[in-house]
Amino acid sequence: MPGTTVTGADFMHDLDASGESRLRIGSLFSGYGGLDLAVEHVFNATTVWFSELNELVARVFSRHWPGAPNLGDITTIDWSQVEPVDILIGGFPCQDVSTVGKRVGLAPGTRSGLWAHMAAAIDALQPEWVVIENVRGLLSSPAARPPAEGDNHERRNPGDATPDGATLRGMEPDPWHLGDNAARPLRALGAVLGDLADLRLDARWIGLPASLVGAPHQRFRVFALARRTVPHPSGDGLVARRGNPRPGASEARDDRAFAPDHRLRSPRAGWLAEQESRVGGAVVPDRRTVHRWGRYADAIARWEHITGRPAPAPALLNDADGPRPAPAFVEWLMGLPTGWVTDIEELTQNQQITALGNGVLPLQARTALNLLRGPFGTVPHSSVWNKLTHCPASRGNAG
Repeated sequence: MPGTTVTGADFMHDLDASGESRLRIGSLFSGYGGLDLAVEHVFNATTVWFSELNELVARVFSRHWPGAPNLGDITTIDWSQVEPVDILIGGFPCQDVSTVGKRVGLAPGTRSGLWAHMAAAIDALQPEWVVIENVRGLLSSPAARPPAEGDNHERRNPGDATPDGATLRGMEPDPWHLGDNAARPLRALGAVLGDLADLRLDARWIGLPASLVGAPHQRFRVFALARRTVPHPSGDGLVARRGNPRPGASEARDDRAFAPDHRLRSPRAGWLAEQESRVGGAVVPDRRTVHRWGRYADAIARWEHITGRPAPAPALLNDADGPRPAPAFVEWLMGLPTGWVTDIEELTQNQQITALGNGVLPLQARTALNLLRGPFGTVPHSSVWNKLTHCPASRGNAG
């Protein structure tokens, strides 16, 4: 078009059916793609590559994103050879920060310590946006940060960063936060937010239960949304910068935070808007539902209404081992379309249950992102916004 300047950054985007450019997503610890579904829908974006170590679970992802290559083990990826993206997302392993685990915390050598590799990817790829998901334990598990290369403690500022007479509680008054105990260890979420700040990203986080969006279970999860604030100078980061600029790099940035409602959405995740539109509606279980589900009838009927499909049988009966959870029922509990995971024949039923248990509930993630986008200059529009102010969810920021 006359008068239009085309920069290298313009080539980082695909076009959707409306002719608008679509942001590109790089996905880490991808699982079955639950977080991708939410991010694609909120940002009007598309996932162009993913990293999933479990080959069987990766087949689920590849079925729904057939054009996205799997980069494999995150610890072996050479980020200088990876296609740059606008949005980098991931839910790094939760085993060491989970409240039902050993609570080793976020530390080098642990599975949850793989966060360091995600931070390295952020440093190398320089995405405009970062999306992170993890379990409630991220708020309370300890973290150990290894000394950064080049640290010189002899040159540190000998003065106290806290003004005279000030208390830690004065800076972060909530008892779940710093408190007044100087010996309290660094929390895992604090380490993650600190790394994001070091990477020149402004981060906002929120914790909310799946029941907030109508799911018949709690499944409390923490989500963080971060955006780049200033350019990253070469050679000043958590890892050594590459010598050569990335292909198509440009000072021009894409400032569109989220897709306007008039823009066409990806058909892969379009059903999420329908689900959210049904949240909060009055639902009264019918006689058949009450007879089948008893005291769970209200919760089941509500989720059936939101997902737009009836609940499958909850258990598989086996005379030898007794009843076991039915993968199709767990898939429904996660708000996924029928067969999203269970139609993958290469996975056994136990493997399907594991994949579903490790995944992200897309509607919960979509709601979290819609709520988090307000601090970045976009007014939140979510049918659950008013409910959030009356529920036991955690909100915070590190900017």
